[in-house]
Amino acid sequence: MSANAFPLSPQTSIEAVQERDVTFRRIVWRLIPFLTLVWFLAWTDRVNVGFAKLTMMSDLAWSDAVYGAGAGIFFFGYFFFEVPSNLLLQKIGARKTIMRIAIGWGLMCVLMAWVKTPTQFYILRFLMGAFEAGLQPGVILYLTYWLPAHRRGKALAFFVSASALSLMLGSPIAAYLMAALQGVGGYQGWQWLFIVEGIPSVLAGLAAWFVLSDSPAKAKWLSAQQKTHVQYELSAEAATLGPREHSFMASLRDPRIWVLILIFFCIVAGNATLVYYGPSIVREVGITDIKTLGWVMAGIYACGWLGMIGNGWLSDRAKEVRWHTAVAAGIGALGLLLTAYFLGQKSPMGVILSLALSAAGTMGSIPIYWQIPSRYLSATALVVGVAVINSIANLAGYFAPQLLGALKTATGQYAQGLTMIAVVQSLATILVLVFISREKGRTEVPV
Repeated sequence: MSANAFPLSPQTSIEAVQERDVTFRRIVWRLIPFLTLVWFLAWTDRVNVGFAKLTMMSDLAWSDAVYGAGAGIFFFGYFFFEVPSNLLLQKIGARKTIMRIAIGWGLMCVLMAWVKTPTQFYILRFLMGAFEAGLQPGVILYLTYWLPAHRRGKALAFFVSASALSLMLGSPIAAYLMAALQGVGGYQGWQWLFIVEGIPSVLAGLAAWFVLSDSPAKAKWLSAQQKTHVQYELSAEAATLGPREHSFMASLRDPRIWVLILIFFCIVAGNATLVYYGPSIVREVGITDIKTLGWVMAGIYACGWLGMIGNGWLSDRAKEVRWHTAVAAGIGALGLLLTAYFLGQKSPMGVILSLALSAAGTMGSIPIYWQIPSRYLSATALVVGVAVINSIANLAGYFAPQLLGALKTATGQYAQGLTMIAVVQSLATILVLVFISREKGRTEVPV
């Protein structure tokens, strides 16, 4: 659609912007709540193993090294299947893709209730990652079909914040499920945790078929005029961004893509530490009651959720992503360093506040980071590139828990591993400021 579709007199231009605002509000309210729910359930099923660990380890006589390997092997499923999943989404659409993803990982979560050996644990965690692979990059890609960048920041922040929200709400829920259902039907509390939390994901997968539309052109709930609003703003954004790489193979030869991968790898290392070892770290300073621990972790992850929403709002308001990504990642790294320090001081309040600071920064950097790749890639390069960035970078989700688990087994404490991961995460701040240009770090609003 051409810019001449909206005459450029001030009054008409204002009216046109207001009409488009109404259209995009409708799109956001239609898509984001459901997609956020799906991501909430994905994270609940992905990380409930962190709470199950508190009793599962002793019941099955496993070491921290076994747990670290099993928690992290999830991300190898990501690595191998994210690119095929995003290509499949482009071919068959979001409805079928998200339905397949949610049903698959939900069933794997339920089956986790019956693991007996480390091998079974590793296989199911790998399969859960394989099924979930493509969900986050798929949604990130999917939203580029509907929302221009200057409207996508808050939407992505709400979507991605479901990970922190699931940790915030899921922590006390997991604690209470494990306590309340302990011994019911002859099953342990951690077994019931996997069963109860896996079933809603299967139901959400079935609902995706009825809730989602594959593109604005196929959305029966948008009028013809509203569809032109979407086309106009996406076309205007493409024009302002100038030339971008369309070929995926050519993009792989661009060192900036590998910098984007490395930046997110560093952020994921910090995030995986918070997710898979947060409860265990807090327990190290004497908070051993599982229900109390659940509420403590809920407060820590609430700070992560506020970091996501607040940083998304600030980024959209400033129309800037470079500094909002870099500063947030730096705050996350500082929080991990302080956690290591206060663990040495055996200070419960120091550890809790430091983890809260790290959660706010680390999680707050993620939705803003995901606005950067589309400034360098488009077309097929974006479809595959987002998946490649996410799949390779998420290998940090394997190495970080593996590192912490191995060092804890060897030394009996977490401080050394936390310090090493904090240094890794701090590299994200440096890389963003050095390699992401100021021009690519800002967005323009069409009128």
